[in-house]
Amino acid sequence: MSGPMLRIENLTKTFPVRNAFGRISGEVTAVDNVSFSIEPGRVYGLAGESGSGKSTIARMIMGLTRPTAGNIYLDGLNITDAGSGRSRRGKVQMVFQNPGSSLNARRTIGQSISVPLDAHGHPRHDRARRIDELLEMVQLPAEFAERYPHELSGGQKQRVAIARALAMPPKLLVLDEPTSALDVSVQAKVIDLLVDLGRRLDLTFLFISHDLSLMRNFAQDVGVLYLGRIVEAGATADVFEKPSHDYTKLLLASVPVMSAEEEAMRPALPLVDGEVLTSDRLPVGSNTSFERLEQ
Repeated sequence: MSGPMLRIENLTKTFPVRNAFGRISGEVTAVDNVSFSIEPGRVYGLAGESGSGKSTIARMIMGLTRPTAGNIYLDGLNITDAGSGRSRRGKVQMVFQNPGSSLNARRTIGQSISVPLDAHGHPRHDRARRIDELLEMVQLPAEFAERYPHELSGGQKQRVAIARALAMPPKLLVLDEPTSALDVSVQAKVIDLLVDLGRRLDLTFLFISHDLSLMRNFAQDVGVLYLGRIVEAGATADVFEKPSHDYTKLLLASVPVMSAEEEAMRPALPLVDGEVLTSDRLPVGSNTSFERLEQ
């Protein structure tokens, strides 16, 4: 089907706030009228600090959280409703932030990879071959199928998580901070692996990260989230080289640099003290703080 692989329209998610007595006393808006789309085969980066709404968007795409308003279209099909699991099934998979917690410590690697194969009715007689194929795909030896998660390094665990996500080939892979728990040298290898898999398997990626250095090198398009809203979006090169929003400039100015050339690319914006606001820590009259950044 032609058109975007993923299309998000006016997506909103609010959560109730309860007082000390357990009664609802208000609500907090985690995602506020967000819209974007990803064309097939492209990498879209969703950037922002913790609390900006990135993971909430991912959970809504995966059907783990129900939107308050808006629509989610996957390959042209509306998957917004709670009963859309069949439409979503097999088309979208997710790689989580912490590979250690996403793997069952009591299962071998082969057993963990078998879970989606079982769920999708993959023939039993072919599962061992498919597991070996998936391990080879993520550059791990076949004998790793007999190992347990505690016997693997962080980077190896994340490769297993990627292999499991690819067990029943998806069209869209949601990557929720997939390298944040890894060493810098391992991060680069995992990103290289994802680039290679994307090319070989014709995958579309939603890459969620606060690491703008990785975003610059991996994502082709980017949206910058602040307090649940996309405040700037466009081609990654354009957004990074000529940011127009003050929040984007602040994020880029905060990225550590290793050379004078990188230093010259940073926006000329003085750093400020304090923490970035999140939707659950807004002061009274919170709209004012957002509008100031918009001006």
